[in-house]
Amino acid sequence: MTAKPLLDIRNMSAGYGGAAVIEDIDMAVASGEIRVIVGPNGAGKSTLLKSLLSMTTILQGQVMFGERDITGLPTARLVPMGIAAVPQSRNVFVSLSVAENLDVGTYAVPGVDAPRMLERVYQLFPDLKDKRRQPAGELSGGQRQMVAIGRALMANPSLLLLDEPTAGLSPAYLERIFDLILDIRQTGVTVVMVEQNARQALRIADVGTVLVSGRHLISDHGRALLANDEVRRSFLGGGEAS
Repeated sequence: MTAKPLLDIRNMSAGYGGAAVIEDIDMAVASGEIRVIVGPNGAGKSTLLKSLLSMTTILQGQVMFGERDITGLPTARLVPMGIAAVPQSRNVFVSLSVAENLDVGTYAVPGVDAPRMLERVYQLFPDLKDKRRQPAGELSGGQRQMVAIGRALMANPSLLLLDEPTAGLSPAYLERIFDLILDIRQTGVTVVMVEQNARQALRIADVGTVLVSGRHLISDHGRALLANDEVRRSFLGGGEAS
């Protein structure tokens, strides 16, 4: 018997006002999966994530989280259910210390075991423990991204949504963030990630989904998409899969 997906997007169209940016999206994400969403600029990747958080107009369709219909529910109600998100930009409070930023992640989840979650975050991100008293605004871009992801994890989510987590990062930090996403999955958290660094992201993906012009083109194992000649030529800059 096939297990029900943790996240099930059914025939969803969404956009801004009455204009659709994504159309007829079907996507089922299994518990414990890393799902990477790739595609050209303007394909609707970030709009898809925002639609899960009710930051767009849902024109049709349904979003299921486990047994619950979460279509159109505000973000503040989703976090206590086990959904956390990290936006692409302005994702830390620059005047607060690292520790204070992490503490903010517990505010929307009454009853969360904050000391246990803090220890878990520091185990994943030892750099943050060393800099816990430092204002987040003084950190490098890669370190700020760690703070943002760590704060999301403080809510003890079962589903983590990441929008371009490596945008603007140095190659060294890019690889560190991808390694950390694998570590996060090992703690039992399902990850859905929009990513422009498609080739690198698909190497760690259990499943990759390609969006083009707001529509679902293809989904397959990450390595299979890397080996797909059409996908590689059209969306990954050509070259051989590695």
